[in-house]
Amino acid sequence: MSKIETLCVQGGYTPANGEPRQIPIVQSTTFRYETSEAMAKLFDLEASGYFYTRLQNPTNDTVAAKICQMEGGTAAMLTSSGQAANFFAVFNIASTGDHVVASSTIYGGTFNLFSVTMKRMGIDFTFVAPDADEEELNAAFRPNTKAMFGETIANPALTVLDIEKFAKVAHAHGVPLIVDNTFATPVGCRPFEWGADIVTHSTTKYMDGHGAAVGGCIVDSGKFDWTAYPDKFPGLCTPDESYHGVTYTERFGLGGAFITKATAQLMRDFGAIQSPQNAFLLNLGLESLHVRMKRHCENGLAMARFLQANEHVSHVTYCDLPGDKYHEVAKKYLPGGSCGVVSFTVKGGRKAAENFMKHLKLIAIETHVADARSCCLHPASSTHRQMTDEELRACGVSPDLVRLSCGIENIDDLIADVKQALEAAHKE
Repeated sequence: MSKIETLCVQGGYTPANGEPRQIPIVQSTTFRYETSEAMAKLFDLEASGYFYTRLQNPTNDTVAAKICQMEGGTAAMLTSSGQAANFFAVFNIASTGDHVVASSTIYGGTFNLFSVTMKRMGIDFTFVAPDADEEELNAAFRPNTKAMFGETIANPALTVLDIEKFAKVAHAHGVPLIVDNTFATPVGCRPFEWGADIVTHSTTKYMDGHGAAVGGCIVDSGKFDWTAYPDKFPGLCTPDESYHGVTYTERFGLGGAFITKATAQLMRDFGAIQSPQNAFLLNLGLESLHVRMKRHCENGLAMARFLQANEHVSHVTYCDLPGDKYHEVAKKYLPGGSCGVVSFTVKGGRKAAENFMKHLKLIAIETHVADARSCCLHPASSTHRQMTDEELRACGVSPDLVRLSCGIENIDDLIADVKQALEAAHKE
């Protein structure tokens, strides 16, 4: 197998003699066939090919194949966003009356998706602390639990998931572990190697890396044996009447059943497809991912060290810092560095944090994160503003917390900007 650096550049696409060196953008909604019989085989899932971009597109599949190789999976699909990826990954195996166990320190948008929107769809979620021991995790499961979910590096709490522990508990209850690997990327961590079964990404973040294209991805490890629990996962193990009675595990095996079902059912009905143009831009970002992540991690650690020594900062959360609560776990799962995102709390509470944000000059205030350009966010007044104070604390966010995403600029310039903003904020 090629190394991750080579897969970033050349994975997923090998042009034949005389074909384009760069992946082609197939900017077409539909595809022509000479006979109805040939198209019928596609609709019956008896042949591979393309008939409508809402389901599949050659450009998208090429980029998905690259990410699949990078993660070490067996099948993958692109989605319109990271939110769509997480929704599809869970909804593909859970429906009304089912239950899911999830880490409490997950991205606010995902927390809301699970606790509000999917709850209205009849799926119940139990949120557990990422530091919970096996006994506490086991206690969260029910007979109708269909999956366990967590983030490799939580956004913005920056907790690090003990993937092996969560996988062990999930498998003891006969369900897959779904891990959102957005912040770590496969350059930093490959969750399948630690027991995870499904990996999701917001490709909008480090994978794209330039704030150019919103997107998501789901990758299947091909290792979870759905057929061992046919009553728990009937959608994969019994005939799908909406596709002429095909049984996905029988037709596509463990390596292809999950992604094929997500494409044939969910993408067909919800249409959350990534545009071919966005997939093309995503691929450009992937080609430099291994180079950028090294710089992001270097800048993140340097910034964390500066903040830790600053008199106006009460606490810094960054798992690569010795003494951080998750430092030992990070050394296990993220030996090459975590990411460029640093969370810290400003002395003086919410007001001081808001004042700090107003005085930034080089670092932009953005909802975005994990970009080549540095950006900053006060979650309590933006991405997490829909949460109560109790919910904020449960997911590791306090009113005075600031999330700083270090880009790939010169670190001295970034530190200078943060320094002057902290000083100005505390003069008010």
